Parts: sequence; structure tokens; C-alpha cells
Amino acid sequence: MLQPKKVKHRKWFKGRSRGIERRGVDLAFGTYGLKAEEARWITARQIEAARRAITHHIQRGGKLWIRVFPDKPVTKKPPEVTLGGGKGAVDHYVVAVRPGRVLFEMDGVSAEVAKEALRRASAKLPIRTSIIAEHAGI
Repeated sequence: MLQPKKVKHRKWFKGRSRGIERRGVDLAFGTYGLKAEEARWITARQIEAARRAITHHIQRGGKLWIRVFPDKPVTKKPPEVTLGGGKGAVDHYVVAVRPGRVLFEMDGVSAEVAKEALRRASAKLPIRTSIIAEHAGI
């Protein structure tokens, strides 16, 4: 699964996700893509599950680009621990996705195969997504 090798700060604030995405909203590498329609945290496990769904469907054909990287640490305290004692240990990593962000791109496969692979990947993600194409044929 994806996680940073080295971080400047081990624990982060939660932050707030406001507005729509301004960067990473257009296809840059492939012909077909999966675009986020909602704002949500997406975990490294969910990204990996979507990636596996895509690669399983395209069966070693084409190329896949993952356009998001989970670099935001999420902490969690153990169960049955009372208040106090500071912030919990880092549990997993997420990426904060805003509407309009391209999550995956693919190329080298037919439109039907790409559409079905991206549809299967979207079922693994906790947000509404749309399938986009470089041309209006999908």
C-alpha cells in the first residue's frame, strides 16, 4: 500500500476540506480517467483496492497512473483508553480529495474495457465519481 517513506511532521492537524479542486482536474497522462465528484478522505487501502480492481480487469494490458498519494497521517488511540495522555499513534494514511480531482488515469485499452475497469474501481471508493475521456466518445 501507499505511504510516505519519510515525513517532516509525524502527526498532522485534521484540517478542513473546502471548495473545489483547482489542480489535477484534467487528464495529463492517459486517455480515460476517474474523477471525484465529492470531498472525502480516501485511505491508502481504498486506493490499493481500486488499483487492483483496474489491473485485474485490464489483464496486463494498457497503462495505469494513480494521480493521488496518501500522505496525510491519521492517528487513533487504542480502545478503552481514557481521555488525556496526548494524541494517539499514527494508524493509517489518507489523501484529502476535493471535487474535480482526477484519481486514476489509464491508456492503451479500448473504451469499453476502460469504462468497465473504472466502474469497478469506483465501487471500491467511498465517493461518487465520474468516468472522463480525452475525447467525448465515452
